[in-house]
Amino acid sequence: MGRPFLLHLEGNAYSCRSCKVHLALAKDLISKAFHCRSGRAYLFDRVVNVSLGPLEERLMTTGSHTVSDVLCNRCNRVVGWRYEEAVEKDQKYKEGKFILGRAEITDSRCGPFGSDMSGSDCE
Repeated sequence: MGRPFLLHLEGNAYSCRSCKVHLALAKDLISKAFHCRSGRAYLFDRVVNVSLGPLEERLMTTGSHTVSDVLCNRCNRVVGWRYEEAVEKDQKYKEGKFILGRAEITDSRCGPFGSDMSGSDCE
């Protein structure tokens, strides 16, 4: 297997905390009001430089969902998941969208989350 083809994103990008490869643009951020096992998480409409794991059923606080883990194409680290199917009607908007755990990503404007960025809009 050769070296993976990776896209470089222009603009404010979120990157893998481990290997710094670009994963998503700030303009594709839908919401910062999500949670995952490691804490806060962000919902994105589009991500790049990732591959998807196998489908699995997960019972989450908002109901049952079919999801697949999202893995960074460079370092193969799990950085979040993709909603494949939602059972509840009011959760259908998540289908095809991506969750990236805040602990797994960095923001190109701010550096790693958890840095002292007081007075900025990086939180």
